[in-house]
Amino acid sequence: MTSATPSPEADRLQFVTRKSESLGGRGDITLFVPPAEGGPLPLVILLNGVYGSHRAWYEQGDAHHTALRLIGDGRIRPMVLAMPADGLWTLGTGFVRHVDGAYEHWIMEDVIGAARETVPDLGPEVFLAGLSIGGYGALRLGAKYGGLVRGISAHSPITRLHDMARFVPEPNSYLGDEPFAGVWIARHRATLPPLRFDCGTEDPLLDASRRLHDELVRQNVVHLYQEYPGAHDWDYWKTHLADTLLFFEQRLRDGVAPSAPHESRRSAG
Repeated sequence: MTSATPSPEADRLQFVTRKSESLGGRGDITLFVPPAEGGPLPLVILLNGVYGSHRAWYEQGDAHHTALRLIGDGRIRPMVLAMPADGLWTLGTGFVRHVDGAYEHWIMEDVIGAARETVPDLGPEVFLAGLSIGGYGALRLGAKYGGLVRGISAHSPITRLHDMARFVPEPNSYLGDEPFAGVWIARHRATLPPLRFDCGTEDPLLDASRRLHDELVRQNVVHLYQEYPGAHDWDYWKTHLADTLLFFEQRLRDGVAPSAPHESRRSAG
């Protein structure tokens, strides 16, 4: 069962509550539904960081206004943004399955299902993006569900769950011992969607992103890695969400992966 409440018309937001067996209760999703003349519309799922909720990407990240600007400029086609809570269990779910909930299935089944119920013009294309622990979720789930996901983008991603210790106490005590994100990517390389990720040059997770990039280069996994000035904060993520949406637009236009086996842009302007 899904219920939706619209926001003021200018914001194009709908606030959705979905009954979820995966969560054992209810989950919240904010949908941005752009003005469009018919479908089909691609779906972009934006995963939040630790302590975040379905409000984070639009309240702090201004995601809907970034999308409206790019659509209005003709740089991307109309896209639906789904901004779900991660499940709101303790300090963060990590978007993985564990004893208290199937948080992976909440994202990949319930959120997509709620979006399709709410937006009749939604098309088959699904893209996955996230920041920080949401970046880990995007990398892991995007690789695992490569048959469904059309493209992956991660901003300032956590690449190993023990790096959560920078942000929350004793993360592995409730998240378990999920492997390095590069393991998931390599494991599913045969069906891996086009992949990009970026990190700020003043971000404490910069070394982790560089290690992931180097590992993917070593394994000759197609991807795009970029670095920009900035820290682990909303100023950085608000700025570079546009890179994610433009990357997804290009995937829709060309229908293929990036031409080079791997690409790195460090300290880009």
